Amino acid sequence: MGKLRLDAIALLCPALLLSVIGASDAPRPRGVGPEFAKFYKSPDAFQCISNPSIQLSVSQINDDYCDCPDGSDEPGTSACSYISPLSPPAPSEVTAGVFNETLALPGYYCKNKGHIPSYIPFTNVNDGVCDYELCCDGSDEWSGVGGVKCEDQCAKIGKEWKKLDEQRQKSLGAANRKRKELVSAAGRLRKEVEDRIQTLGTQIQGAEMKVANLEKELADVERQERGKIIKGPGKGGKITVLASLAKERISELVYNLGKVRAERDAARERIQELEGILSTFKEEYNPNFNDEGVKRAVKAWEDYAAKDRGSDADAAHDRDLDEMLKSDAENGLVWEEFEATEESDVEVLYKFEEYLPKPLRDWVDQKLRDFRIMLIENGILADPNVDSGESKAVQDARQQLNTAKKELEDDRNELKAHQEDLEKEYGPDEVFRALKGQCIEKDSGEYTYEFCWIDKTTQKPKKGGGNTGMGNFVRVEKIIVDEELPPDGKGIGSGERYFLKYENGQHCWNGPARSTEVILACAEKDEIWKIVEQEKCVYRMELGTPAVCETAGNGKAGPARDEL
Repeated sequence: MGKLRLDAIALLCPALLLSVIGASDAPRPRGVGPEFAKFYKSPDAFQCISNPSIQLSVSQINDDYCDCPDGSDEPGTSACSYISPLSPPAPSEVTAGVFNETLALPGYYCKNKGHIPSYIPFTNVNDGVCDYELCCDGSDEWSGVGGVKCEDQCAKIGKEWKKLDEQRQKSLGAANRKRKELVSAAGRLRKEVEDRIQTLGTQIQGAEMKVANLEKELADVERQERGKIIKGPGKGGKITVLASLAKERISELVYNLGKVRAERDAARERIQELEGILSTFKEEYNPNFNDEGVKRAVKAWEDYAAKDRGSDADAAHDRDLDEMLKSDAENGLVWEEFEATEESDVEVLYKFEEYLPKPLRDWVDQKLRDFRIMLIENGILADPNVDSGESKAVQDARQQLNTAKKELEDDRNELKAHQEDLEKEYGPDEVFRALKGQCIEKDSGEYTYEFCWIDKTTQKPKKGGGNTGMGNFVRVEKIIVDEELPPDGKGIGSGERYFLKYENGQHCWNGPARSTEVILACAEKDEIWKIVEQEKCVYRMELGTPAVCETAGNGKAGPARDEL
């Protein structure tokens, strides 16, 4: 039934059937990629891609002779491999009609069914070598040069690649999860800084008010003290000076008394020791031994022992000394009361106040003080505080003011540091903030290299000697790299990469200050892969980290990286 219907359609609508057949894609010539297939659709003629004015017959495609200046007529041979391959047009350039005077095609296209399609250089076509790394289907050796036949190994290679890719994707997934954790931690740290800035702002306002009040209090105390203190020969009032001198003198006497007592006790112990020796000597010597010197010594000891040696060892005397050697506080003597005693001009000059009732006396005293201060401030009386020490009240007020100023300055410095921290570059999503200060090391020959995030890089000798600073963190930048990955995948590969610039390290002898460029690539854990000295004292460090596994911004995952 289906066949009859199709025949009916063919008989009734031959034009429609032909149009359907013509609409299906014709097979592409050997070596042509799908993005360039549109240039090879015509069954009658072929126009050179970069030079459409040059028209060829279809039979001239892949005839092993280079007819087009851009080599587009030989997509499946090596006939045009001598043309420069440096700048092949991208598909977007092909669509826009923009070309360079170079090969129009990126290379020979290997379909690699069961694996990943790819291009290989035209020079590799029919060169007698099976390029399975890029062309696993063996189609690049279609002519069998030298009897070489490359079997299709895409199924095997694709299976192995898929297995490795699953491992890479698993590692990439773990790295991306780790990065999300770092971004979350970085957000919390930034929030802590922002909250601290807000707290410091309020704290500084209160501290400024406190300093202003203490400055006013100090000025008031100084003004009051001007009319209150009569200065003696030294610093402070007469009673203050005498109390200070007495305190020093008594302290000196107590010290010396204690010293003499200690010397006396030491002498007593020595005398007791000598008396014990002589007593033993008297008891044990032989009286029948006729030695006049010994006899005289014994007689002298007997006379000494019979004497009255006084009452130095009297316990009551020692108790008196203990009382004398007690501290001033233990004896109830508080020197601060005398040192704080101040003499008033008004009390000295106007003794009549003592006969007035206390409320009236206080009022008169205050008025006289204010009057004297006014005279001093207007230059009528000399200021008695000039070239003399400050009173305790002024010293205390000034100390409180200085302490408050110091706390205010500390808060301002901390606020400035936090504000600068918010303006600092911490990479994509500020992820490096969560790693700041963390360090990793790598042994390399006679040195151990240390990298510390957003801090410094260091070279440490294994055989002793000081460490060498290789640079201090300056900024975060981006760089385009194009390098082959090593077999273990621990490398930066190709594409746009973040790198950290470390400068102003320790100076080289007869050279510049050391500096380090740390190029980052995606990896499941932080690890230094490679360290090289590119030129004198200029280092390059390649480092894997999950921090850059998603670099599209706004927390969105970027493309998977081959290095994993």
